[in-house]
Amino acid sequence: MSDLIERLKKLGLNELEAKCYLELHRQARMTGYEVAKRVSVSRTNVYAALRSLADKGLCRTIEGDPVLYDAVPVEQVIDCLRFDFEQNADVLVRELKLPLREPAFFHWQGEDKLRMALVRLVANARSSVLVDIWSEDVPIVERVLTDAEKRGVDVRVVTLGPSAVRLKNVHVHKRMNWPEEEERDRSFSVLCDERFALIGSFGDAIQPAALETDHPAVARMLVNAYYHDMIMMEMEKDFGDKLTEAYGEHYDALTGRFRIRRP
Repeated sequence: MSDLIERLKKLGLNELEAKCYLELHRQARMTGYEVAKRVSVSRTNVYAALRSLADKGLCRTIEGDPVLYDAVPVEQVIDCLRFDFEQNADVLVRELKLPLREPAFFHWQGEDKLRMALVRLVANARSSVLVDIWSEDVPIVERVLTDAEKRGVDVRVVTLGPSAVRLKNVHVHKRMNWPEEEERDRSFSVLCDERFALIGSFGDAIQPAALETDHPAVARMLVNAYYHDMIMMEMEKDFGDKLTEAYGEHYDALTGRFRIRRP
């Protein structure tokens, strides 16, 4: 029940209004007194909440002595809210044009904020989404990526390690044998519409943080990184044994020449 209350609060109800609406939804045509008994709140406060629900179009009354209250079916409420939201959104998008500005860099810190930023960017993608992410963190974006794919967005995911995500274009990149200190964080990148990027990391040893930007240089870098991954995975598929023989199982013999040493 607490989860339903929280979801109703996101629709603009306060906690008491949400509780009253749920009770009316469970049993039709109740008096204010009966609702007050069920929610264990004073009748004065409950009657005020019922009036507010009626003003918001979520509650109907049957005049009589006493007055009976009845919940408007939730499907009708949602359809009405969706209609109002879309109308308001259309007006705002039409009227509030963004001024020309230089690309910016925004900083996000904390796992919850990273999740919200990830979901926001993908949910607003119109044509394409490129994701590079550790398999442990795939569940964070799996649902919003699935929704994007269903609405026709070209979704392409590279996971570091195997994942059970069910999308059309998922490519598994094998994990390299990096030193342990280099795996303290799980980096990720998301690029939407080849313009809007989020680069950051999750992890237990550091505070999750990310950089959001629409700088074209960052977009080009992420697109090139994606092509690089695809080329390497195709080469590994076709010449895996020969590559291992020449450069070692994790290319240690090759990457060792170029590895940047930490102080």
